[in-house]
Formats: sequence, C-alpha cells, structure tokens
Amino acid sequence: MFARARHIAVLLAAFAVNFGLDRLTKSLAVAYLRGTDGFSLLRGSVVVRFAENSGAFLSLGSGWPVWLKYAVLLAGPALICIYGLYHCAFKEPDTVRVAFLATVIAGGLGNLVDRAFNDFAVVDFLNFGIGSLRTGVLNVADLSITFGAVAYLMRDRAARRRDGLAGGDR
Repeated sequence: MFARARHIAVLLAAFAVNFGLDRLTKSLAVAYLRGTDGFSLLRGSVVVRFAENSGAFLSLGSGWPVWLKYAVLLAGPALICIYGLYHCAFKEPDTVRVAFLATVIAGGLGNLVDRAFNDFAVVDFLNFGIGSLRTGVLNVADLSITFGAVAYLMRDRAARRRDGLAGGDR
C-alpha cells in the first residue's frame, strides 16, 4: 500500500512540474513573444520566437477536416493520456518509470489543452540548431515528451540488460 502511495505522489509531482512549466512558458510566449521577432541565445543555437502549430509533429494533420482533427489530434490522445495516468497510479511497478511516463503524459496533455482551447493551435517558441541544421519549432511539452520517452526506454533497456533479457541473451 505504501509503494502505491509513493507511486501516486511521484506521478503527481512529475506531472505537476512538467505540465506547470509548459503552461507557464506558453503563457509567457503569448504575452512577450507574439508579434515580435523573438531573440536568439548562444550565437543562434537557440532561437526563441512565437509560432503556432495547427497540426501535430511538424504540422502533420494541419489541413485535415475538423472531425478528423477532433478524433486523431484530441480525443484519441486524451484517452491514451487518461489510461496512462491510470496505469501509472495503479499498475506500473517501477517508481522511476512512473516519473518518466508522467513526464510524457504531462507534455501530451499540455499540448492537448492548447488544441482544445486554441482552435487546434499549439503554441511553440523554441528552435535549436547550428547553422542550417535545426529542429522544428517546439515547446516545453515537446521536450517533456521527448525526455520522458527516451529516459523510459533507457530505463527499460537497462532493466532488460540487468535481467539478462537484452541482445543475444534471449
């Protein structure tokens, strides 16, 4: 029982930090970057400029009909996030994986809130790169999703190695 309470506490903390930072930074981007040229840091390695994305990853689906956007970009991901929260709270045995999954889910829900209340447009404002080699424009939710997913996979791979299940050990 204590382990499950710890999982829920970790879930809530990781979720709150990631979701809260996403909402805060998007609010700041709307307030201070919209209508400006933005700025760059570290000799242009980081460009901070307001943008809105009406699709998913790299604007995928931005031209879809509204009913399809509701199904694929809002309802489907919302159900997946709700199930993910349930899984973290009641099924996932590893507290560290709970934290990583909560990070992914918080990022996903952060972007879903934008889609739901901003006519499917997600606020983006970060671009990383060197010269012409650059990422797409993204936000803190995207960073949470990426970090959480990569960390989860690394944790899972390490556990498989430890248990002798990875690579040629099968």
